[in-house]
Amino acid sequence: MMDTTENKLFMAGHKIPKPPVRNMIAVASGKGGVGKTWFSITLAHAFAQAGLKTLLFDADLGLANIDIQLGLMPQKDLGSVLTGRVTLNQAVTHYEPGDFDIIAGRSGSGSIANILPSKLEPIVQDLRTLSTGYDRVIVDLGAGVDKSVRMFAAMASTLLIVCTDEPTSLTDAYAFIKMMCLDQALSNIRIVVNSANTPREGDRTYSTLNRACQGFLHLSPPLAGIIRRDTRVRDAIRNQTSILLRHPNTEAAEDVMNIAIRLNKEFEIG
Repeated sequence: MMDTTENKLFMAGHKIPKPPVRNMIAVASGKGGVGKTWFSITLAHAFAQAGLKTLLFDADLGLANIDIQLGLMPQKDLGSVLTGRVTLNQAVTHYEPGDFDIIAGRSGSGSIANILPSKLEPIVQDLRTLSTGYDRVIVDLGAGVDKSVRMFAAMASTLLIVCTDEPTSLTDAYAFIKMMCLDQALSNIRIVVNSANTPREGDRTYSTLNRACQGFLHLSPPLAGIIRRDTRVRDAIRNQTSILLRHPNTEAAEDVMNIAIRLNKEFEIG
């Protein structure tokens, strides 16, 4: 039964917002080039290594590259779903080396990048349904703050913002957080600082972004973790494989594993 407020909204023709998907984590960046997709892949692999059934969904419409970074050539992708050739469930590809599933986007497809948000609503609902079959769902969002990005972000119970110490990265990360706060009251944002020369420098980068959020948004998003700069990240990407397979004991790999452990503890508490 709907309560009085919900009933009034329903009778007035307004849609009642659905609650976030508890096991879903969205990964955003505000701008490209900060390692967002690499982080999404590594985080999904870390969850899978912890014995959790994991799905990695490429929501970076038009610039999707999860399949490229993993050296995959899926026969079915998000473009196939949007054209009605397959269902979302049928577009799932298993990444055997990492033992997790992916739904690939279609790299470089302008037709997908420009799709109307209303056309994405069935995908959003199908992803919500599909998520019930997984322990963790990672959604790799596109860069920027357009409506389609915010639609997918709003589904997640946890929103991870990846940034670096570059001024443009911090500015765009702040802009993304501000836009999401305008859409809804958020308490689920976490910050991930990538490519930090040292943990201390990573803390300074986080503090810079946090001060802006406190001063202008009255919001203090917690730090999810710091990932140290590591040349072996680029090596893993060049070789189209997960760093947890190619360099499992490297600093960056260990940092993402630690982030996954902390997130899992939050899920257990929640």
